[in-house]
Amino acid sequence: MSREEFEELVAEALDRIPPELTSLMDNVAIFVEDDPEPGGPELLGLYEGIPLTERGDWYAGVLPDRITIYRNPTLRICETYEHVVEEVEITVVHEVAHHFGIDDERLHELGYG
Repeated sequence: MSREEFEELVAEALDRIPPELTSLMDNVAIFVEDDPEPGGPELLGLYEGIPLTERGDWYAGVLPDRITIYRNPTLRICETYEHVVEEVEITVVHEVAHHFGIDDERLHELGYG
């Protein structure tokens, strides 16, 4: 799958998040990269930043949070196009949930592990 096709799947997954949630997202940028840093874990996605639930009066003038979705690890674990679509959606929701302060334990309980 080309990078452009994968980026389109990420955009479609973002579009499926209810607007009442996406309108609350603040100071966050979303990227697609081919691979995570060499030597690190084989991640499908990564959230880097300060969750909305932890921001206080001091939060101003900071760089945007960063959500990265990794193409190659996703493609390596998926056997079909449909599986890629499903995995991208799960990963996007998982990382956006971190932006809202939802931890991995709760995400696993909800089926977004």
